[in-house]
Amino acid sequence: MTLRTLFMQAPSFDGYDGGAGARYQMKREVRSFWYPTWLAQPAAMVAGSRLIDAPAHDQSWEDIAHEVDGKELVILHTSTPSFNQDIRTAALIKARNPKALVGFVGAKVAVEPDKSLAASEHVDFVAREEYDFTILDIAEGKPLAEVDGITWRAPDGAFIRNKDRAPIEDMDVLPMVSPVYKRDLTIEKYFGGYLRHPYVSFYTGRGCKSRCTFCLWPQTISGHNYRYRSVPKVIEEVQYILKEIPQTKEIFFDDDTLTDNHERVEELARALGALGFGKPGFPVSWSCNAKANVPRKTLEVLKANGLRLLLVGYESGNQKILHNIKKGLRVDVARQFTKDCHELGIVIHGTFILGLPGETLETIEETIEYAKEINPHTIQVSLAAPYPGTFLYKQATENGWFDGSDHLLTDGGNQIAQLSYPHLPASVIFDKVEEFYKRFYFRPRKIGSIVGEMLRDFDMMKRRLREGVEFFDFLRRRKEAA
Repeated sequence: MTLRTLFMQAPSFDGYDGGAGARYQMKREVRSFWYPTWLAQPAAMVAGSRLIDAPAHDQSWEDIAHEVDGKELVILHTSTPSFNQDIRTAALIKARNPKALVGFVGAKVAVEPDKSLAASEHVDFVAREEYDFTILDIAEGKPLAEVDGITWRAPDGAFIRNKDRAPIEDMDVLPMVSPVYKRDLTIEKYFGGYLRHPYVSFYTGRGCKSRCTFCLWPQTISGHNYRYRSVPKVIEEVQYILKEIPQTKEIFFDDDTLTDNHERVEELARALGALGFGKPGFPVSWSCNAKANVPRKTLEVLKANGLRLLLVGYESGNQKILHNIKKGLRVDVARQFTKDCHELGIVIHGTFILGLPGETLETIEETIEYAKEINPHTIQVSLAAPYPGTFLYKQATENGWFDGSDHLLTDGGNQIAQLSYPHLPASVIFDKVEEFYKRFYFRPRKIGSIVGEMLRDFDMMKRRLREGVEFFDFLRRRKEAA
């Protein structure tokens, strides 16, 4: 008999996006939520399970407490910023249902299993590595002592580390996640400032061959070997979304870097085109994460088959910093890639990070001017976040750039500047984020572009006005946190 299983993204900060689809777990400049895909995947494998994503649905513990009644297994996704709140939720679960087996998954517990178990007697086990089949084994009743990939609490209180679980090589064995979205989530609760609404996102593969020192998932769970589903399997899920979630306006492929394999992404694009993507009047577009080095030939194939937007991690406009973080990207290549996208009509949401190793006032200025020059449609500016398990965290600890605490956010869920250098204190890096946003967006050219977008689309007008209010509130909160 399969255990009665509940998967949960627990209540946290108001507006906090901590789902496993979120590259940065924090409250954002405009309210947005990524799908809890890494929870939905095992939920799709465990018969009769249920998935709750409390933050995206504005749910408090009181709203969902009854859901743990009668459950035999409760799985919580946690992260470094949300961990303290998540262990409080674990205590509430045990108080209401003492017989429930409570397990934590996520990068935080994958790299700090013993420390995580020691933090709360209410957590029975934590999963390391990829945990889809780990959770399935437990849900199907396999004794904890026989489950690969977990560290668990023995009856005598000892922490026992079982052998590692091998990574999944055949990604086609994983079922679709979108039926779980349809069953348990309200699709309209998920949105991002640069994606058409409502959107649906899922992974076509896991892992990233890039070695960016700050990037959490490849260094903790998914690895650097890009493993992916066959194109027919991806198309099967796309067809399900088109039929069963017809309100969808955009499908976002959430792979760390979908464009790493040019041949495969072109094959996928052509298969999407065969479904109607990119054809006049077809109501759904697609988008994905990309590295700023995709050749124009590939970009042309993607655009011709319905690609609307690329989410691109530029990080910095300074070549030395890109070398420092092992980005594997040249600024001149990124500049040409962006020019190609503009000429082809591919929209870019560009992400930048301030405070990376080697940062100075001069490199920050260089990055701001670079962003203005290449001019992506929208941007996100983050502070360097040294998550445990990353090379950046190791560097910060060894060099004394921060005190080793896990306070990546304020008590309200806003990101703080945790790294501080002798020549560039954290307070200055923090202030430069606001300056970056203002200098990028408060330009006649950019204002005209956004106003034009609003005038062409009434729904976009309402959305941009809402986001404008949220953005200025974000700036106000940052001042209060400084």
